[in-house]
Amino acid sequence: MKNIMNLVKILVAATVLLVIGCTKELLEKPVQGALNESILTSREGVNALLIGAYAALDGVSSGTDALAGGSGWSASPSNFLQGSIAGGEAHKGAGGGSEIPMIPYQRWNAMDPSNSYLNNKWRSCYEGVNRANSVIRILSKATDLSPEERSTIEAQARFLRSHFYFDLKKNWNMVPWVDENTTDYNVPNDQDIWPMIEADFTFAMNNLPESWTEIGRANKWAAASYLGKALVYQQKWPEAKLIFDQVITQGKNSKGINYDLTKAFQDNFDAATENNEESVFVVQMTPNLGTNDVSNSNGGDLLNYPVTIFSCCGIYIPSQDLVNSFRTNGQGLPYLDEYNRHPVKSDQGINSDQPFIPDTGPLDPRLDWTVGRRGVPYLDWGVHQGKAWIRDQAEAGPYSPVKNVHRQATQGQHGNYTSWAPGNAINLNLIRFADVLLLAAETEAQLGNLGIAEQYVNRLRQRAANPESVVYTYANDADPTGPRSTTPAANYQVSPYPAGTFAVQGKPFALKAIYHERKLELGLEGHRYYDISRWGIADQVLAAYYRYEADLTTDLVGAFFTKNKNEYYPIPQAQIDLTTSGGVSKLTQNPNY
Repeated sequence: MKNIMNLVKILVAATVLLVIGCTKELLEKPVQGALNESILTSREGVNALLIGAYAALDGVSSGTDALAGGSGWSASPSNFLQGSIAGGEAHKGAGGGSEIPMIPYQRWNAMDPSNSYLNNKWRSCYEGVNRANSVIRILSKATDLSPEERSTIEAQARFLRSHFYFDLKKNWNMVPWVDENTTDYNVPNDQDIWPMIEADFTFAMNNLPESWTEIGRANKWAAASYLGKALVYQQKWPEAKLIFDQVITQGKNSKGINYDLTKAFQDNFDAATENNEESVFVVQMTPNLGTNDVSNSNGGDLLNYPVTIFSCCGIYIPSQDLVNSFRTNGQGLPYLDEYNRHPVKSDQGINSDQPFIPDTGPLDPRLDWTVGRRGVPYLDWGVHQGKAWIRDQAEAGPYSPVKNVHRQATQGQHGNYTSWAPGNAINLNLIRFADVLLLAAETEAQLGNLGIAEQYVNRLRQRAANPESVVYTYANDADPTGPRSTTPAANYQVSPYPAGTFAVQGKPFALKAIYHERKLELGLEGHRYYDISRWGIADQVLAAYYRYEADLTTDLVGAFFTKNKNEYYPIPQAQIDLTTSGGVSKLTQNPNY
């Protein structure tokens, strides 16, 4: 698929004028220079449109960044802003005067419908929806396709369409449904779109092949995994179990490899080990398209690097609350409720030229593949230097993100330095098998099958305990790209739950353990806010987070989350204004905004 993605810039440049936009002001204006649809009603034309729909997955390229007002990071497919910063996994960082529209995402009481980043994300998602719709519409007019080709193209388009609708649903709940048959785009948001999302993923699951020669395409099991996740969000537990049982026992990635966990946790965040057995559906990234930009090189996360060792930008600072979650007790198990009573030692307020000894207590090794902290190897970029690497430590804390950062040894191959901020070739996991296992564990626990739920969780904890998932010190600190020593970089202790723990402790404990495991396994991957919102505990979790974190940094003082309001984002005011006629808007604002 990466070979195909290299053609995206050319193909989409020719077709994007036909499919661009799904906001009212774009759709109601004639497009100068647009292609006649008849040119595209062929196998070649439909496939070019389909590639353009895949291209929209990166959230920032092929016209979407322009639609997003030049700030593609506000529409990043990683949802680092909407999912992780908003969910208490990270601070905005970079100082209070930088990226001001991001501030309300970490301080929910400041969230307002006029925030431009809300509108950017909305428009980016509907850009993807409209490209998928264009594929389906033009497909119906093409005459040189076999029935099999027609069904697999439609299945891919419907898969992509409902990926974007899933993102819209998670963020705003009630959103307009626009499909290939829509002619009046002034659509109200007065219906629940879950049934349509389910129908699209079901069609895709039933009509997509198990494998492709082009790895980036969605396959049968990616569609099934998305369907299962959509069912979990609706708390349709028996239906979700039927899907997950199939995915876990029969599922394969697009290479035809059976789903499993990688031996090493960190292999999911390295361009050298991508598209592996854990990859369910990923956004394919490549650094060298010859376009002199980073849009297809994780451009949505280009701000999220330590400011000193990269050219930019010090955004996305992991929270102390997240770091403390990785503390383990004497048995290698997590503190589910009291982790902040066992804080991990930090260098907050300590200059980099002053001595500092990192925490010596027991920790889950996934911490150091998720968060960069002083005194511990930061991939192969050297030992993290602490405050010198942080743009404003007092404001946001002393840490750095790790999962989105490429390796120094392969930066010539996997890095992209053509823009003012870096990009890289690390594929973005939209769903990986670890996520599927945890969703299945949650489903089994809700159905009372606590033993199965425990088995799924323990698969993840056993992988974390694998010596291959440990961070080791450098054999020579002067050469961090060289061999590693055999000495762990910290006191790593992690163990599976003893057999029968979930059954003995009961369903509430099992669910709490599963919820915490999602935080550990999927930390800084953009899931947290959506999880605590769908669990109905966002107000409790964020109230505790603000109480704790506001004593450590200056950026969260006075922040609060309002129940029955902030579980969803406000509908962008710009979109409400566009659909207003005679003082009445087709779009209804979410409650209490």
